[in-house]
Amino acid sequence: MSLWQTVPDLDALNARQKNTIGELLDIRFEAIGEDFVTASMAVDARTHQPFGLLHGGASVVLAESVGSMASMLCVDTSRFYCVGLEVNANHLRGVRSGRVTATARPVHIGRTTHVWDIRLVDEQGKPSCISRLTVAVVPLGQVPPAGQTQG
Repeated sequence: MSLWQTVPDLDALNARQKNTIGELLDIRFEAIGEDFVTASMAVDARTHQPFGLLHGGASVVLAESVGSMASMLCVDTSRFYCVGLEVNANHLRGVRSGRVTATARPVHIGRTTHVWDIRLVDEQGKPSCISRLTVAVVPLGQVPPAGQTQG
């Protein structure tokens, strides 16, 4: 049985990137399965740190983007929205060019929080980053508590 409350639509997810950091970094949603969402991001001058490697912060942007969007698919968006509560990342391998792909899979889908395991790989399938994202599920009209970010 699928996790998704909203029928997944890649075109709609990609359209939501317009005028956001996702568009700036060329984040593209690529696949949705029964229990995962994948998105990729360019590794180029936009996402490099000064030594020509993928910036760890850019990896975190991709991780939070794919995890947050996955959470939105798990809730009734006429009643709730999802915001990042905590994100961490372990950077495993440098990437200099191409694209990295992130796959978000649920660890916990609760009524008020979701936890996602997000794995980033390079074009050869080698792991570059492992991230965990905790998302708060907030009723529409309610302001998220301090420290939470909309992802």
